[in-house]
Formats: sequence, C-alpha cells, structure tokens
Amino acid sequence: MGPFTYVRAVDPVEAVGVVSADPGAAFLAGGTTQLDLMKDGVLSPEKLVDITRLPLRGIARTGTTIRVGALTTMEELAADPTVAVRVPFVREALLAGASVQLRNMATIGGNLLQRARCRYFRDPSVAACNKRERGSGCAAIDGVQRMHAILGTSPHCVALHASDVAVPLIALDALVHTRGTDGTRTVPLTGFYLPPGDTPDVENVLRRGELITAVEIPLPAERTRTHYLKVRDRASYEFALTSAAVAVELDGTTITGARVALGGVGTVPWRAWDAEDVLRGATVGRDAFREAAEVTLAGARPLPGTAFKVELAKRTLIRALETVTGAP
Repeated sequence: MGPFTYVRAVDPVEAVGVVSADPGAAFLAGGTTQLDLMKDGVLSPEKLVDITRLPLRGIARTGTTIRVGALTTMEELAADPTVAVRVPFVREALLAGASVQLRNMATIGGNLLQRARCRYFRDPSVAACNKRERGSGCAAIDGVQRMHAILGTSPHCVALHASDVAVPLIALDALVHTRGTDGTRTVPLTGFYLPPGDTPDVENVLRRGELITAVEIPLPAERTRTHYLKVRDRASYEFALTSAAVAVELDGTTITGARVALGGVGTVPWRAWDAEDVLRGATVGRDAFREAAEVTLAGARPLPGTAFKVELAKRTLIRALETVTGAP
C-alpha cells in the first residue's frame, strides 16, 4: 500500500468539497473493499477522507418508506424490525452477503458502490482490464470466466456486480440520495448503475466528489411475500453464482403484483421487467414461472465459462418463485 494523507471530515459539505477539489482524494467509510484494493495496488488514492463520523447513520420509517443513512452498517439494517417484517428479502440478502464481522463494518452506501470481483480487475499484474485502464482490453473474455456476467455485458467488459442487497433494493425501486458540489439530488437505483458499454471504468452516475447520503426503501403492500435465494459454491462467505429477489402479491392463486431482480448474472443488479410482465395476472405454477425465467434470460450472452449460468439462473428464479408463493 502506498503512502496517503488522512483527513477526517466534520460534515458532508466539507467531505464533498475536499474530494471534489482533489483528483487524488477518495472517501473512506467501512473500508472493507477499498482497503483490499489499496493493498492489492488496484487503487492508490493520495488522500483518504474519512466520513465515518458524519451524521449519515440510522434508520427511520417515514410513512411508506424506510430511510437508511449511507453509513448504517449491513448488520444494523439486517436487525431493523421493519425490514424483518415488511421486506424480509432485504434482510435475507444482507445476511447472505457477508460474515458477521464484515457486516458490522461494511456500510450500506459502500456496499452499493463495491467494485467488481473480477480476478483480472483485482490483479494489477494483468494489463488487460478496461475497468482499470480503458482501452487496455478484457482478459476475462479469453480467461477464467466462472464468476462473470451473462447479462448487460459488452466486448469491453464482462465483470459481475457483486452486491447482494442491491438486488432486492433494485426490485423495490429504492432511491439513492446524494450530495455533491451542486447540492443534493435523488437517483432511482434502477438508473444508478451503468452497464459497461465502451466505458467500463464508469460504473455509476455519481459525479466527482458526489457522496451517497441515504437510501430510501419503499415498503410494498403489507401482504406482499418476498424471498431472496442465493446459489453459490459454498454456504459461507461466497459470492453468488446466481441469485433472485422476488416479491409477489397474491389473490388466491393469481399473482396480482410482482417484482423480480437477479444477481450473480449481470454487470449491474438486474431488474427483470419482462418477468414481472409475465407474472402479473398469471396463475401460480411452474408454467408461469418457467415462462418468466425464459424471457428474463433470453438476452443472455454467455461465454464458454459462464454458459452454465443461463439454466442455473432460470432454475434459481423458478425456485424463488415456488418458495415465495408456496407452489408445490
């Protein structure tokens, strides 16, 4: 790890001002991903602006939403009673996302901004990584591909977005509140992440020095059933091969409302709009679930090492829907 200057910010305005004015500066919160990247030589900020003492922590229910401060830890959000009762798939995703030790350090804002888990991005000895150096190439396309994306990819990048909790949050139409040099703004999470295209080093819509201050989670109707299913190589401390976040409203055996998102398959957390269209008004059962899975993965572009994910993602979504609806 190279030398850097450490600054502790006293308020959000100061933090934004320091990072906006200095191209070599970066925010520091829980640091569970950032410090790893610095140790590996992937990131080398000249100045770290510690924001952990800023008043951006806490959970508050306001009407039909939950407002979560960006510095709230994963463990704190998982323990919130409203989350457990009204959006349990958010809790399930948080608990599946990291060990207890990491959940007590990692922040919600940081989790949404975590960088790709691509081994080529995280190994500076590999020159070909367009996320590190635009135009250098993508070693993963001809390399080891098991943990890479099949949706939203481009010839320039197939890196996977690794966040678990972003998957149910994107299904719920969560909002991201930010502060930048131009003031505050609110961005729908569905529009927050950017697919790689020909600029894979630009991962989201944040401007230079812009800080996530809170995440607003809309609460679904009280009778909504939710479930998060994560498929992985091992049960503990592992990233998803595939995952599915589903929320459904039922009238008898008819699905009157559906929200669906996938993880482990997209360069961004993947909202399955087409699956939702199929499910609304459908009768609970494997035929509808299989159709929803088929339309969701119709646009998949797998590589040889990720071809297995197409069927696995379909089965993951079907199983999640069977579980949440109680279908046999």
